[in-house]
Amino acid sequence: MRNPLIPKIEAQLQGLPVPVALQLPAGERVGSPSAAVTLSFGDWSSLATMAAGQIGRLAEDFVESRVQLQGRMRDLMEVAARLLPGHPGEQPSSNWWSGMLRRAKSLAAHSQAKDAAQIQFHYDVSDDFYALWLDDRRVYSCAYYRDAGMTLRQAQESKLDHICRKLMLRPGERFLDIGAGWGGLLLWAAEHYDVDATGITLSHNQHAHVNREIERRGLSHRVRMLLCDYRDLQAAQPFDKIASVGMFEHVGRVNMPTYFRRIHELLRPGGLVLNHGITGSAADHDQLGAGMGDFIEKYIFPGGELLHVSHVLHEMALAGLEMLDTENLRPHYARTLWAWSDALEERLDEARRVLESTASAPGAAERILRAYRLYLAGSAMSFEHNWISLHQMLASRPSGSTQDGPMTGAQSAYPFNRGYMYR
Repeated sequence: MRNPLIPKIEAQLQGLPVPVALQLPAGERVGSPSAAVTLSFGDWSSLATMAAGQIGRLAEDFVESRVQLQGRMRDLMEVAARLLPGHPGEQPSSNWWSGMLRRAKSLAAHSQAKDAAQIQFHYDVSDDFYALWLDDRRVYSCAYYRDAGMTLRQAQESKLDHICRKLMLRPGERFLDIGAGWGGLLLWAAEHYDVDATGITLSHNQHAHVNREIERRGLSHRVRMLLCDYRDLQAAQPFDKIASVGMFEHVGRVNMPTYFRRIHELLRPGGLVLNHGITGSAADHDQLGAGMGDFIEKYIFPGGELLHVSHVLHEMALAGLEMLDTENLRPHYARTLWAWSDALEERLDEARRVLESTASAPGAAERILRAYRLYLAGSAMSFEHNWISLHQMLASRPSGSTQDGPMTGAQSAYPFNRGYMYR
């Protein structure tokens, strides 16, 4: 007897924008004879997952080798977007109980020890692996395609400079980069804007890499990279400017008040701070639906939480920071992620060898590689469809004096005119 799932699956395949074929557990093949994407299923449960539109669970089946894939990631994501039963970024039903559960989950996930372990889980996979598909500065955040013809490297340099311009960095200023990654922004600010720069990270790999770069570039007298939690950072004097890029996604909803209060404490009165990070598409949003958020939590970013930009700005305001400028770069991140995805797809065999050289258990390298293939392409799709977003938020710690700044009442260096960002 033919499995009753098959007619439902065949109907789904007919409406897809890319020709797809399925190899079923019993050996039968259905779908297009000239398929751009072929999925091979080892058991019927994975097929039922696909039929239900649970894309995140289907992704897990691929990572765990219960499903095999042939075809381009770009084609696969076109298919995935059409299989979803609804908008995975839509606001869920919200009541006091769901709010309490969300807060309890956030609280449980974000002790200092857990935050450190979660950062190391992701960023300490392998420096050589990341180097295969990032630009040569290893900038691991949304690029800024100021001009349509830019390469990834040019767009990342454009982003670094865009942030420095927004912050109005000046020679000799004390600059802090919270969550400094592999040092792209830290070193750019030091070399192009002559600041005294401090970066912090919880990643052992990143800490070691950036300190080697600081020494190699002869910047030890005014640049330092610390292995340090933002809650523990001690500064002899406040910073003039602060940036935090791709960081607050890891902070957690429950720690947002602490995070922004700490920034306020570290920033001098009249100073500027720029927060750059992924945000949710719905006002009461913390992860993608259809199992996609669960997949990211398990394989990529444990402890990650997505907050709507309005929630982030609310927390900034409660901490005493004044929002000055907010910019949405969502399509820029889609293009960035596709550039990373394409680069990884071109070097799969090399990536597999790199991961196998550091794998902690049999099969771990292949699982990591499969997870990242889906993570990069799936994230690109999510930004394109506005299921998640990316915002840069420029704020100040008002000085309290109406005479400070370029205009009466400015209370910071910000000119209350965007023109300076683009000259």
